[in-house]
Amino acid sequence: MNPQILAVRSALPDYRCVQAEFTDAFATRGRMNPAERSLLERLHAAAEVKTRHTVLPLAECGVLLGAEAVNDRYIDEATRLGERALHTALDAAGVAAADLDLLIVTSVTGVAVPSLDARLIPVLGMRSDIRRLPIFGLGCVAGAAALGRLHDYLLAWPGQTAALLAIELCSLNWPTSGITTADMVAAGLFGDGAVALVARGGQDDAGTGAQVSASPVSGPHVIASRSAVYPDSGDALGWRLSSDCFRIVLTTELPAVVERGLADSVTEFLAEHDLTIDDIASWICHPGGPKVLDAVQRALKLPDSAVAASRRSLAEVGNLSSASVLHILEMISDTERPPPGSASLMIGLGPGVSAELVLLRWLSSGSCSGSSPASGWPSLSCPPGTLRPCSGAAAWSTASATSR
Repeated sequence: MNPQILAVRSALPDYRCVQAEFTDAFATRGRMNPAERSLLERLHAAAEVKTRHTVLPLAECGVLLGAEAVNDRYIDEATRLGERALHTALDAAGVAAADLDLLIVTSVTGVAVPSLDARLIPVLGMRSDIRRLPIFGLGCVAGAAALGRLHDYLLAWPGQTAALLAIELCSLNWPTSGITTADMVAAGLFGDGAVALVARGGQDDAGTGAQVSASPVSGPHVIASRSAVYPDSGDALGWRLSSDCFRIVLTTELPAVVERGLADSVTEFLAEHDLTIDDIASWICHPGGPKVLDAVQRALKLPDSAVAASRRSLAEVGNLSSASVLHILEMISDTERPPPGSASLMIGLGPGVSAELVLLRWLSSGSCSGSSPASGWPSLSCPPGTLRPCSGAAAWSTASATSR
């Protein structure tokens, strides 16, 4: 009964720049003195971002005056980019917009009332009775959290179809005065983009009770999710609204919080599904920045290869906030697809400080057969000729697929 991801697709703005160009524009518009520019250049050189996309031409970034003008532009641009991402994902999944039963939209780089999901319904031709869940305030962790909530919904409503859109236009929040070191760090990391995901609830074969895969050639099944909020870390990361835009709240404590808390969260979650860190074939870690990824590696004792996809996403498009983990999932699905029967773990990180963990299982389109005991998920018998996961009792058990 586990939901299956049918498609994940990104939509990136048309304007693209290299890091040095962005750094120069930020320093120029901030009227930085030589010492400030030197600090900015060092911070941006260490960010490991090579290129990024911006929703406006670089010459127009930082020109909008006041939070009202910034947010009005956010609503227009986010609606257009979100439409592109959803349209592409629906086409890839072979799903009509009118067949969606749930739309989740997450964004933290602007505010819209009516929310973006309500604005997208008539544009894409969705039904007027579609269920909606707009998410604001979770920040970078929201993409993974939203996938967890999508999983919960589709467990309750098997056979229904849901879409998730994460869209962030970070470059619109361009501070124009009183620039802090935290502002400089954020400017070196964040990019603009949207990622849409389409999934369908698992269905049992009426005659056998065996799970039927929604599509033998699409994405993984979502097995379970877990949330964690780490105590006494609320001031380490966040947003504050200033007169010109949203401004970053960021302290040097963030990597230490991740390193202290993440290992217990991950090992306890995996143990609930008879898995260990060594059983995870691919890691989808939020690229919060080089120091955050280093902290994840140290906490979980992961090799460089485990976070290579996250570092590649950071280098190519920057930190897309809530959309980053979905962008990495798309990369892995398209070019680094794990072997059938293997497990992936998505790790979202954000304000709170909080983590969202999502366990995924990649499937085979072959007939039922016993799995290897080494897989970590025991063999499971099922009727001849039905589609089944290559391995994993947990992939079949609704009792195992709970969210916490």
